Amino acid sequence: MLVHRVDRRTSPSARSGFTLLEILVVVAIIVMLAGVGSYYIMQRLEDAKLNTAKMGVDRVSKAVETYKLNYGEAPESLAVLTQAGQNGGPYLKDEELVDPWNQPYQYDPNGSQQQPPGFKPDVFCHGPQGQVIGNWTHK
Repeated sequence: MLVHRVDRRTSPSARSGFTLLEILVVVAIIVMLAGVGSYYIMQRLEDAKLNTAKMGVDRVSKAVETYKLNYGEAPESLAVLTQAGQNGGPYLKDEELVDPWNQPYQYDPNGSQQQPPGFKPDVFCHGPQGQVIGNWTHK
């Protein structure tokens, strides 16, 4: 009786898994794609925070203007906007006085940055790269 032996090492159907090199190549490609994707996601997140800061500056600035209409003068500080008063209020909640980077919005009742100076009070914050976001810097 003649027995035909098949060498499993050279047979194409005998291969049942991936080599370590193939797995490492796939992992490297996934890591590269994740790195590129996370860079763009983080940039979009930073852009969203900048837009949120601009909207926050506008919201606080409008609350200051409303206070000024009700009382005839600008508030001494932004904290006054969170309290009820004789002519209205509160105009804002405490958490609305904090920018997206968890820093309080800044306030200058003299409006030195406005054109003309003193036109209305300045409300602003500083972004992560030091850029100033104020009620005079965007429209």
